[in-house]
Amino acid sequence: MRKKFLVTGGAGFIGSAVVRKLIRDTPHEVLVVDKLTYAGNLESLGPVADSDRYRFLQADIADLAAMRAAFAEFRPDTVMHLAAESHVDRSIDGPGEFLQTNVVGTFTLLQAALDHWRGLDEAGKGAFRFHHISTDEVFGSLGAEGFFREDTPYQPNSPYSASKAASDHFVRAWHHTYGLPTVATNCSNNYGPYHFPEKLIPLTILNALEGKPLPVYGKGENIRDWLYVDDHAEALILVAERGVVGETYNIGGHNERTNIDVVRAICALMDEMAPAERPHAELITFVTDRPGHDARYAIDAGKIERELGWRPAETFETGLRKTVRWYLDNRAWWESVRSGSYRGERLGLSA
Repeated sequence: MRKKFLVTGGAGFIGSAVVRKLIRDTPHEVLVVDKLTYAGNLESLGPVADSDRYRFLQADIADLAAMRAAFAEFRPDTVMHLAAESHVDRSIDGPGEFLQTNVVGTFTLLQAALDHWRGLDEAGKGAFRFHHISTDEVFGSLGAEGFFREDTPYQPNSPYSASKAASDHFVRAWHHTYGLPTVATNCSNNYGPYHFPEKLIPLTILNALEGKPLPVYGKGENIRDWLYVDDHAEALILVAERGVVGETYNIGGHNERTNIDVVRAICALMDEMAPAERPHAELITFVTDRPGHDARYAIDAGKIERELGWRPAETFETGLRKTVRWYLDNRAWWESVRSGSYRGERLGLSA
């Protein structure tokens, strides 16, 4: 059955992957709502922009009138809320924007969704879903052992993760207080095509390609669980369609790696695919660590596998190879991004 998906942040990295998959692999209609800040890029939606099931609205999720109008006109069955300020270093330099978008914006969107849901007939109310997409960073930092589970207590350590934790709590409250049918997901670090180049993997690829230093925080010992973005998009759509109302699902890639191992793996692939005069690993440069840098994230994704049957299709090795290849083959996309406000400089030093 064809449904109507309203996807906030649909021009961003993960959001655009969700939209491309919805248009390519499902019969559903999609309205993308995106403010088009530095990380929003309509070129990431180019592969599906000609579809008659795709629409785009440039708007701020914190604008209640605009959100109410979008709900009234499009009348979605499903909301997938991905719009967020998401870069930790930027949150250190400017936390106010994170509070405004991630907390106030989520509150505003919840109010518009609640008004819309209350106006539906009983069948429409039963079919409606508000899917809130969050991060594993809300759980804080792990030691050498253990994994984040859905019942792990929240302990955010950065302005970014604090703002996402607050938004998670608002979504939970709107379900328990007002009955809004919500589902939520917390994911590990994503990587893949169309990733904004200030993040570790694309920044390393592009700096290596250009022969620039490859910055690694501290000693590179911080550990992340890496998730290929197309695997994540598949999981998100699955939760939106089949997740149990009121439940939360952790989504992880089963791919723990230290940051230095990630950078060295990229260097090895660059040596193979775009060889230079000397090995790319010689460009690695250790820099002062990020303030409050969490030591380790790792997701227990057992619940979504047991209950919904999802597992990632890509290993870190297969996903990283596809990612490096994509950046080498899509110079026009990242050159367009880099010609704007971000040119690869270090962020997050204001603390």
